[in-house]
Amino acid sequence: MILVDSSVWIGLLRGIDTAPVSRLRRLIEYGDPLVGDLILCEVLQGARNDADARRLQEALLEFPVVTLVDAELAIASATNYRRLRGRGITIRKSIDVMIGTFCIERGHALLHSNRDFEPMERYLGLQTA
Repeated sequence: MILVDSSVWIGLLRGIDTAPVSRLRRLIEYGDPLVGDLILCEVLQGARNDADARRLQEALLEFPVVTLVDAELAIASATNYRRLRGRGITIRKSIDVMIGTFCIERGHALLHSNRDFEPMERYLGLQTA
């Protein structure tokens, strides 16, 4: 399964034509992209108004939604954050470490356009789509 990061959903909504957005379009047409609960929150926070938020919510809830963090994954995320920090790499948002760790631990690929995931690919084994 492929979890889609908010960076790609937002690119799709803004009409930005990038390789990850094109891949998301194919996933929507031929597969089932996963929506993480925290990613759902990030995308909905960016809605311009309540009506847009409701439309986005309805559209995103058409896909499987997964819970990204429980106690086990919170601990693993903190461990991964420290591992990267030990290499001199600081991830800007904790939520990104949680998203990456979810994918690593659950064996999912991540579709993203966010540079903070690159060290997770290189040093932690994050698979990308």
